[in-house]
Amino acid sequence: MWRRFICAVSLTAILAFPSVSFGQTEEIGRHVSKFSQLLFYINNYYLDSLDNEKLTEEAVKRVLQQLDPHSSYVSAKDVKAMNEPLEGNFEGVGIEFSIVRDTLTVANTISGGPSEKVGLRTGDKIVSIDNKNIASVGITNDMVFKFLRGPKGTKVNLSVLRRGATDLLNFEVVRDKIPINSVDAAYEVTPGVIYVKLSRFAQNSAQEIINALIEMKVGVIRGFILDLRGNSGGFLGTSLEISNFFLESGQTIVYTEGLRMPTMTERAKGTGFYRRGPLAVLIDENSASASEIVAGAIQDWDRGVVIGRKSFGKGLVQQMLPLNDGSQLRLTVARYHTPSGRVIQSPYEAGASDKYYKAILERYQRGESFNRDSIHFPDSLKYKTLKNGRTVYGGGGIMPDIFIPADTSYYTDFYGNLLRRGIVTDFMNDFTDTKRESMREKYKDFDSFFKGFTIDKTLMDNLLAFAAQKGVVPKEDELIRSKGEIEMFMKALAARSLFGTNGYFRVINSSNDPVFNKALEVISAGL
Repeated sequence: MWRRFICAVSLTAILAFPSVSFGQTEEIGRHVSKFSQLLFYINNYYLDSLDNEKLTEEAVKRVLQQLDPHSSYVSAKDVKAMNEPLEGNFEGVGIEFSIVRDTLTVANTISGGPSEKVGLRTGDKIVSIDNKNIASVGITNDMVFKFLRGPKGTKVNLSVLRRGATDLLNFEVVRDKIPINSVDAAYEVTPGVIYVKLSRFAQNSAQEIINALIEMKVGVIRGFILDLRGNSGGFLGTSLEISNFFLESGQTIVYTEGLRMPTMTERAKGTGFYRRGPLAVLIDENSASASEIVAGAIQDWDRGVVIGRKSFGKGLVQQMLPLNDGSQLRLTVARYHTPSGRVIQSPYEAGASDKYYKAILERYQRGESFNRDSIHFPDSLKYKTLKNGRTVYGGGGIMPDIFIPADTSYYTDFYGNLLRRGIVTDFMNDFTDTKRESMREKYKDFDSFFKGFTIDKTLMDNLLAFAAQKGVVPKEDELIRSKGEIEMFMKALAARSLFGTNGYFRVINSSNDPVFNKALEVISAGL
């Protein structure tokens, strides 16, 4: 169907190692010898004992700090954890969980996973793991991961309190590989118009999209909305696969150039399922890397409309290079260019990563998220799209075709505290845990839920009382300003409990999201 482009790590091109001249080898040898002498003298003459591993790791980190902002060192123990979300699976028992009143509660069992197979259900409260009590002991997410994740084939014994059961239920779960989904939501907005929310470009993302379309049983796709807001990137190969869904054969998706690496050009294969028809790509200031590759290719070929706010501007190619202790260097080896020639990477000064990230913060302070006129482009950064000759801009990041300012009118300190401390989430987890069965009986599908479920005064008052117990109380007009957004969040969380992440994003999108609404308008105009 679609050729799989498998890359070793996040946004890593499979590149040939450049040749190194004899003179370079000799120079590198002198520097290595110098560092070896340093360690020798320290170990033999320094007045106190020391940790050679720590010294070496700190030296490596300091060297990389003199380079670009995205070259980095990954310790051996962090290598697996770093790759896990992109590889698309981990090994464990297969549940989504929440911690309700200091109790580990099953929010959902992953379809086909080991917990579902032995009969665990949504709402089950896990009170003991391998005969170790975990109820009311201040359990944290990290503790849950430690207890429930483990090598495939190993067993874990769970004691569960189930609503309606008088005794504890005991389950023996055999850990297995558990998929990590990167498609947060995929649904048919209106007949033939598809919405896909992609959280990252993982190894299996393209197939996840295909599977979602198959499950929807859409006859003819009449419009497509690809939501890349908040998507910070992932595998280069996956960005090529997803771009290929929409582009014609031979059209350039991205090309790379670097001082010591050969220029590489990646082109569409012409095998995509939606190469013609209305298309909208949604981005914001947190869309980066692979997201910018896709958005840039769609924009440069005039294939669709990019909507939202200027993207992050992360366009450097990293290659993972192994070290002898299992650690790795994440070393920048090239830059990405969009098909028209634009550099995706925002400007930076080598060895000055603090200034680089400060400049990103200053973009926000200048109002770039709120006013298009605050973003200035010199004539030298003007480029032309490849079909219609429209003006687009380089200099880092992707500037959308249609700019939609961020709305912070609802934001207050009270709302911020509710979010940061997870108060609304905890409250709604508790609410849906007690009401789940009756809600499922009342709301058979999402449409009936969306029309019928409201945040009434009693539920809001209960949330405020719950927040007050945590020391979070609104001041003056804070509740008036934030009430609508809080109610939407509460409803979205209730929808997630009943209909998964699809339900969550359907509420968010249907509750006056200006970027989503503009995308629908653009799609409708093109039908």
